[in-house]
Amino acid sequence: MKTLDELKEYLSGLRNEYQRDNFDSFLHKIKFSFDLPFIHISGTNGKGTVGQVLSDIYSNQGYKVGYYSSPYYLSPLEMIRINGNNIPLEEFISIVEEYDKNIKKYDLSEFEVETFVMYQYFKKLHLDICIVECGMGGEDDATNIADSILSIITSISLEHTEYLGSSLTEIAQAKAGIIKEDNIVVIGPLENDALEVIKEVARENNAKIVQNTSYLFEKLVDNGYDFTVKPYEHLKIKFLSLFTLLDVSIALTAIEQLKDRYPVSEDNIRKSLLELKMPSRMEVVSNNPLVIIDGAHNPHAMAALRESLEKIIGDKPLHVIFSSFKDKNIERMFAELSFVSKDITLTTFKHNRARKKDEYFLFLDEYNYEEDYIKLIKDKMNEYQNDIILITGSLAFGLHVSDLFKKGAFKDE
Repeated sequence: MKTLDELKEYLSGLRNEYQRDNFDSFLHKIKFSFDLPFIHISGTNGKGTVGQVLSDIYSNQGYKVGYYSSPYYLSPLEMIRINGNNIPLEEFISIVEEYDKNIKKYDLSEFEVETFVMYQYFKKLHLDICIVECGMGGEDDATNIADSILSIITSISLEHTEYLGSSLTEIAQAKAGIIKEDNIVVIGPLENDALEVIKEVARENNAKIVQNTSYLFEKLVDNGYDFTVKPYEHLKIKFLSLFTLLDVSIALTAIEQLKDRYPVSEDNIRKSLLELKMPSRMEVVSNNPLVIIDGAHNPHAMAALRESLEKIIGDKPLHVIFSSFKDKNIERMFAELSFVSKDITLTTFKHNRARKKDEYFLFLDEYNYEEDYIKLIKDKMNEYQNDIILITGSLAFGLHVSDLFKKGAFKDE
């Protein structure tokens, strides 16, 4: 392999299954070990923002920081970053080729290989701290193969039920699998059933549970928020999403727990939050008309998006352009959106997991469908110049459309 396309072809040809037996046998065979300090993040929603905030603040403070997130948008190199810079292609390929024989022998999945490459690369660079997001789970997740210094569980709701369990307590048990002996566990707001499971697993591991310090006194200012997370008053971010404030508060709680080992300055925290960039998180990509992109892709995230929208739309009509993956509970997502919009148009985009027209069949009597999402966005922008347009339903769709806006695809010709 020499090119990115060759690497992507190699990865796409691997097994796509959520189980750990093969991976554990592979790790035992190669005598895998990893002893760098890292923060492990699990949860239904918020992992990406919490991870990015931690990575930015520690990087800007001068620490050498590794950050692993998934899934990727354009390239698997995006998943593995050092102080904001992607792993070089030749480094990724080198690790894959070194272990290719055993990767094939143990029939590893794509995510297992990506995760393994991450740990090997981070270990090679002797980083100060690593930020590692789980894929979909916790206990059986491919990332859960080393001991963290701090675990974060952002939120728990029904998702990936075919893998993690059909009830909130079963999913909480799976997410709690990242809790390690004697470490610290920072948790976001959890329902009581899930919270009791987390507490029990923490007790079994002699782990300290810390509830996040919630944000206070939020006030809309210039397409963003002024807010407080004790002890920091009047923090500012350039996002319209209330859920981003929650994710920031979780990240700052984790930073406070590790401040003796990894001190950071208040000036750095303020500057990092003000400069935070998170595409497709209530991202404003046009002001005339106002076009917002958000990657909400499950009912829990859509409920949080609805709450944020209710704060900003006032009496302006909201027009929704929606595209989702096949495995998502869109009925409950539509229920949330119906509270804030009377105009929801369904569409699709080029992705092997994206819903096509026939996969929306239960909803085509209620909602319009437009195959060409680019034409749909242009038409809505031209027709509703004084209203608000929301593009949502999938993080992949949101990131793709955000990229198109940055490239000028929707400017007047």
